[in-house]
Amino acid sequence: MTTPLRPLSAVNALADALRRRVLSGEMAPGTPLPEQELSAQYGVARPTVREALAVLVNEGLLRRERHRSAQVVEVTPADLDDLMFVRRPLEDLMATALAGRRVEEADEALARMAALPGDAPWSDAVAEHMALHQALIVAVGSPRLERLYAMLAAETRLGLVRLRTVYTDRDVLVAEHRDLLDALGRGPVEAARQAVAAHLDHGWGTD
Repeated sequence: MTTPLRPLSAVNALADALRRRVLSGEMAPGTPLPEQELSAQYGVARPTVREALAVLVNEGLLRRERHRSAQVVEVTPADLDDLMFVRRPLEDLMATALAGRRVEEADEALARMAALPGDAPWSDAVAEHMALHQALIVAVGSPRLERLYAMLAAETRLGLVRLRTVYTDRDVLVAEHRDLLDALGRGPVEAARQAVAAHLDHGWGTD
């Protein structure tokens, strides 16, 4: 069966389609992506498939070994624990810097998350979740903090895929982020820091 693509460049359209499948959890960690099968499924040439896969490898969503098909990256519980070990101090810096401020771009991401239809793929929630936290980091105005945070993006997104089993009710996810932004906006600094720490203290699901 051929899956039609939107009128973007074929490489970007295929990369977008595969990204959504990975971030929705449709493609589980370790799933191989054979070029020939993807070429037939999406009706594009193998060089197009190869370039699209390279985009996702570069983003950290896929890994590729010599003479083997690309595979969806597997992020283990130990990886996620270490990810949060690094994220917590970065987001604590963000909370300290932004206490008492509203960040318009973060509010806009929250509004988009809240507006998602009930049947929207989880990848859409992942995208807005990432956009909200990224907007807060960018608002600090530290290029180095932004670069450090960006290095964690791929593992964070793959971790968020697991949260679809935790947040079966999307409204709960929206409410938690609304509470976070309200706490940051109110301040003071210590309250903002505590709110961010509590927000990051969650499980990652079991599948």
